[in-house]
Amino acid sequence: MHMQDVHLPPLEALDLNLLVALRALLVEGHVTKAAARVGLSQPAMSHALARLRELLGDPLLVRTATGMKPTARAESMRLPLERALEDLGRALASPAPFDPRLSTRKFRIATNDYMELVLLPRLLARLWAEAPGIDVRLTNLADRANEDLTEGRIDFAMGVVGELGAPDVPQGIRSQRLVSDGFVCVVREGHPVVKKRLSLDDFIALPHALVAPRGTTGSVVDSALQAIGKKRRVAVEVPHFLVAPHVVRETDVVLTLAKRVALVLGPLLGLRQLAPPLELPGFTMTLLWHERQHADPAHAWLRSLMTSVAKST
Repeated sequence: MHMQDVHLPPLEALDLNLLVALRALLVEGHVTKAAARVGLSQPAMSHALARLRELLGDPLLVRTATGMKPTARAESMRLPLERALEDLGRALASPAPFDPRLSTRKFRIATNDYMELVLLPRLLARLWAEAPGIDVRLTNLADRANEDLTEGRIDFAMGVVGELGAPDVPQGIRSQRLVSDGFVCVVREGHPVVKKRLSLDDFIALPHALVAPRGTTGSVVDSALQAIGKKRRVAVEVPHFLVAPHVVRETDVVLTLAKRVALVLGPLLGLRQLAPPLELPGFTMTLLWHERQHADPAHAWLRSLMTSVAKST
């Protein structure tokens, strides 16, 4: 028989309760017993059988000397119907409770080297203490982070909201503040000009290193200087927070750096930390995820862990 010869009723016209009734009828072979099996009255089950016969164009169950027996059409439907209803039941069932100790989930996070340095080591220590089977894949934060979240290419993005592809959090994306920070200036130990403090005159006169993750000119420092009619010389621009301090160690440049990064790298590289000679605004690193993952127990667990680690950082 060719597929075009088979009568297939449209699913839009199908009452799924009829399939439950049909399964009961095939199991029991008796209208009254099938009705009791699914909690229907005998007339309601008889009505369901009449609708099924009309819908499928087949008597389905016929009376014989030994009781009601399924037709060939009904018999051929028995196993596919059972599998379909079992699959539907599993699809609608509540998910199993999330147990981090047993989970083997993989999470993809887009972020920058600031968050990798400040948050990641402590996060992974906590993560693997509580969920040793969970894996983490980090990618570079890109302008398309919001799009990647929406299309499911990443589970989380961490960064300053403005560098995540939009000045504000777009619809469908949820957010949580993680880490707030400010700035310090760093110079190498034994700098020939900078002694106990960094004056504004020296700050303007000395060459600077600038961390420009997005490859664009300008920064909060340049904006603050412009507001007071001043300008500095940026002698070198680098895209990574972790590279610039090494440049400072070997040269006489000044680097304005996030406090938390300076706290980690300054002692390791022999860098002196000084207060900036002008007022600079701070910044906040934000965690973003898509709305569709908000209720996922594993996703919620990891968000909570990230927030907890960030608070203790």
